[in-house]
Amino acid sequence: MALARDAVARGAWTMSVCSGAFVLAAAGVLDGRRATTHWMYADVLAAMYPRIDVDPDVLFVQDGRIITSAGTAAGIDASLHLLRIELGAELANRIAKRMVVAPQRDGGQAQYIDRPLPAAGGDALAAAAAWAIANMRDELSVDELARRAHMSPRTFARRFRAEFGTPPASWLTRQRVIQAQRMLERTDLGLEQIAAETGFGSAAVLRQNFTRVLDTTPTAYRARFSCAEPVSA
Repeated sequence: MALARDAVARGAWTMSVCSGAFVLAAAGVLDGRRATTHWMYADVLAAMYPRIDVDPDVLFVQDGRIITSAGTAAGIDASLHLLRIELGAELANRIAKRMVVAPQRDGGQAQYIDRPLPAAGGDALAAAAAWAIANMRDELSVDELARRAHMSPRTFARRFRAEFGTPPASWLTRQRVIQAQRMLERTDLGLEQIAAETGFGSAAVLRQNFTRVLDTTPTAYRARFSCAEPVSA
C-alpha cells in the first residue's frame, strides 16, 4: 500500500489490471477519482470504496497519472495507451502489430456486448469504418456512413455503438487524432495541412480536439515525438 501511495505522490505512472484496482483503492489513491475494474467486481469495488467513481462499462480509465483497467486483455489496451502517451503512436502501433493485437481500442469501448451483432451487420459496419478511415479528410456524416452500411442513420448509430463501444462521431474524432499523431511524428507538414488531411478543417479545430483527447497540444506532441528525419505525407 505504501509503495502505491509513494508512487502516486511522486507523480509516477501507476496502473492496475483487473482486480488490481482493489490494491490502489485500499491504498487510498483512487479516492475522488474515476476508475474501473473487471465488470464482475465493479459493484463490489463501488460498495467497498464509495469515494471512487467506478465505471463498470469501459476497458480502462486514465485519471491523472493513474490508469485502471478491466480484465486481462483490457490491461494490454491500457498498456498500449500508456505507450502512446510516453513513446508516441508510431512505436505503440509497432508493438501492437508485433503482439498481434488491435492498436486503437479506446478506453471508452464497452467491456462486453450484451447482444452480438449478426455477421452481416458486423461486416457492413467494419466496411463503413474502413471507408471512413480511408476518407477521413472529407467532411463525413453519420448519414453518409449509414448509407455505406445500407442502414438507416438511427439503426447505424445504435449498432455502431454496440459494436465499437462509442458513438460514430466520437470514434471518427479519435481516428482523426490518431492520424494526426502519426503525421506529427513522421512528417514536417504544418498544422493547417495536417488539419486538412485528417478532416479537422483548420488548425484551431485540430488543436481543440487533440488537446481534449490527449491532454497536450499538437506542437508539444511534435516536439516530443517527431522523428529525426521526417518523411513525406
